[in-house]
Amino acid sequence: QVQLAESGGGLVQTGGSLRLSCRASGTIYSINSMGWYRQAPGKERELVATIRNDGSEVYTDSVKGRFAITRDNAKNTWYLEMNNLKPEDTAVYYCSGVAVAGTSPFEYTYWGQGTRVTVSS
Repeated sequence: QVQLAESGGGLVQTGGSLRLSCRASGTIYSINSMGWYRQAPGKERELVATIRNDGSEVYTDSVKGRFAITRDNAKNTWYLEMNNLKPEDTAVYYCSGVAVAGTSPFEYTYWGQGTRVTVSS
């Protein structure tokens, strides 16, 4: 089993910055993909950014140039640096990890509990 613990959410004004962290714990063999998703009130959960083991990154168009996903493999931790925040970035942010863990040879997707980000206008 893998547990993901997020931190770093909060209230920020338009144009401000926040840094989200996600730390994975458990009997982890490998984390092949790390990501961030968000769910705004009344909307479906959407991909924000992902980073794979080969370093390739994917961002949703609305955050390109403002957000950056980074990782620290040694700590099983990844981050979402959010700059120039806008009210439309307000959402609950969830971290996600695709990992091989425990005794299973297969990879599964694990989710954090979510951290709220509120951007005031």
